[in-house]
Amino acid sequence: MPAGEKPPAGPLEAPVEVAPALPLLDGEPARLAIEEVPGIGRLRARALRKLGLATAADLLARLPRRFIDRSRIVPIAEAPIGEEVTLVGTVRTASRPPPPVRRGRRSPPHSVEVEDGSGRLRCVWFQGARYHTFEAGDVIALSGRVEIYRGRRQVSHPEYEHLSDAETVRAGLLHTGTVVPLYGSSAEMKERGLGSRGFRRLMRDALTRSLSSVGTQLPGGGEARQGLMGLGQALQDAHFPADLGAAERARRRLAFEELFLLQRELERRRRQLAGRPGRAIPASRELVPRLLASIPFEPTAAQLRVIDEIGADMARPRPMRRLLHGDVGSGKTLVALCAALAAVESGCQTALMAPTEILAEQHFHTLRRLASPAGVEGIVLLKGGQRAVVRRELLTGIASGAVRIAVGTHALIEEGVCFARLGLAVVDEQHRFGVAQRTRLSAKGEGIDLLIMTATPIPRSLAMTLYGDLAVSVIDEMPPGRQAVRTVRRDPSHRERIHAFLVDQVAEGRQAYVVYPVIEESERSDLNSARAGFEELARGPLKELRLELLHGRLSADDKTGIMSRFAEGEIDVLVATTVIEVGVDVPNAAVMVVEHAERFGLAQLHQLRGRVGRGASAAYCILVDHASGEDDAGARARLHSLCETMDGFELARKDLELRGPGEVMGTRQAGMPELRVAHLLRDEDLLEPARAEARIAIDEEGEGGEECP
Repeated sequence: MPAGEKPPAGPLEAPVEVAPALPLLDGEPARLAIEEVPGIGRLRARALRKLGLATAADLLARLPRRFIDRSRIVPIAEAPIGEEVTLVGTVRTASRPPPPVRRGRRSPPHSVEVEDGSGRLRCVWFQGARYHTFEAGDVIALSGRVEIYRGRRQVSHPEYEHLSDAETVRAGLLHTGTVVPLYGSSAEMKERGLGSRGFRRLMRDALTRSLSSVGTQLPGGGEARQGLMGLGQALQDAHFPADLGAAERARRRLAFEELFLLQRELERRRRQLAGRPGRAIPASRELVPRLLASIPFEPTAAQLRVIDEIGADMARPRPMRRLLHGDVGSGKTLVALCAALAAVESGCQTALMAPTEILAEQHFHTLRRLASPAGVEGIVLLKGGQRAVVRRELLTGIASGAVRIAVGTHALIEEGVCFARLGLAVVDEQHRFGVAQRTRLSAKGEGIDLLIMTATPIPRSLAMTLYGDLAVSVIDEMPPGRQAVRTVRRDPSHRERIHAFLVDQVAEGRQAYVVYPVIEESERSDLNSARAGFEELARGPLKELRLELLHGRLSADDKTGIMSRFAEGEIDVLVATTVIEVGVDVPNAAVMVVEHAERFGLAQLHQLRGRVGRGASAAYCILVDHASGEDDAGARARLHSLCETMDGFELARKDLELRGPGEVMGTRQAGMPELRVAHLLRDEDLLEPARAEARIAIDEEGEGGEECP
């Protein structure tokens, strides 16, 4: 995304400080640095550290990425052609391994003939052949795909293991004759002798030395309460299971331990916050009832429920920390205003910080429009680029307390902004702010309440994991009369028909958006740009319409002027970048066209779609997909999901399924600790019992722990 479209992103909170994922080993083996683990030298340790494996515990926490079932052992004569099987036989003849060759040259093949009494077959290696040494009479187990070559059975590049005799086939097999783990490994690891075979040997040795010291960190009786297998057995089965079912059961057991560790830290943080002194702000008796009576619509039951939840939380004598999330257009601004009016009624001020000037402007005008009939004044907008005399007047009003609600961008957290009695801070679109910005806003008052809002619905599993230390309020109901937006995916060949549709919609009195992913064209990208698209539309298919171009590099005054004229109906089609993603409310806008929709995330597309369907007219969202063939199956899946449903929570769940929590929220941005084992959708049912055990653990140890940021 080009500069100017979004402010720098960072974590909402400092990342939750948990020990390395799966810190399962008690005692000395867990604390061993990776260099001190037997079998790992300095060079191997360096390669392992690059993979994030710094200790023995980290090593054991690196679970296989998948398994190959090589447990099927058959006689050579019965081996099915084209299927992978395991065979056991005696080496009859073996060619001499070829000598080393110069880099870049192919090694001559190395072959071995094996028999087992039922038949014979040939094993052949074409690369790395000099590393495979056999003598006539060796008993080996080998796994691979049986083929017919020149009328004979053959296996190319089989995995193999030397056996002492054919009667001890399954005793100690690691690469064949069992369920074999496959670990992801880098090229550097392979150079250090830690390819798949080497890594398996290393892992088996580490488990052998460490399993006796494994102990769960669940509170006493936790394993019995939850019906869990022992942690040592889970580790063993997670790496070297008897079958695939055992591997999944073991993974789930380790996932429970991991989620417990995370929930324990979140519970610690929640209790520390609850113990801090704060200011009790009683529920509003005048201003909020007056506001609700004056608005020209009926709040939804979900809005009223959330207003009560937030009011009860603010009335407690400790700082509120609450997340408010709901779908696009669900009415979060009204809820935030009710919280702000409760603060105003008790003599406190409110600061509402938004990530963009457009969104801050939108909030400012909406709050003034809603609050004015209730007799509430003293609502101001503070943003960058204001004239010095205007800024001085605003800062004086904020410092004196004459300003009751200050809406703004990052300008609110600058050093010169001093509040007389800040009681409530509201952060909108929380994932767009960094930890420093959030901390600086919190520092503007003593023990202030904090309400974090997001219009990006979050699946329950992700909310419990990412925001487990916050109280959560959900607006799960849309206001009556909100239009469903018909959403379709089209390829660029439909562009002429799309433009004709825009002309027809404008002729019927509607307005439209056309959104592009970038402002300018670039030699490094084949994306159509907003500037080029605007010029093409203005000269061609939409030349009879009133068009304007909006993007993040325009001055604040220019952006405000363009949005005002669009809201007043003076612009027919607004060509824009994602600067209009949030905070734009123009009820007459009925069509959203998104060029290069395949390049946008699902949540972002849902936000863009939310800019239309706000009035009485039918609304449309047209996703122009430029992906060719199968170059972006993930994007196609996202676009298909968007066309299927308007439910933001369902889309958020789908986004989590497609991309994972780190990519959905931004791991560094959201403060999301890495989950090495647990999967937030597949293991969602483990979250509640893990949280229950975390509460028991904290009850047993007291409310200790380090202070949270």
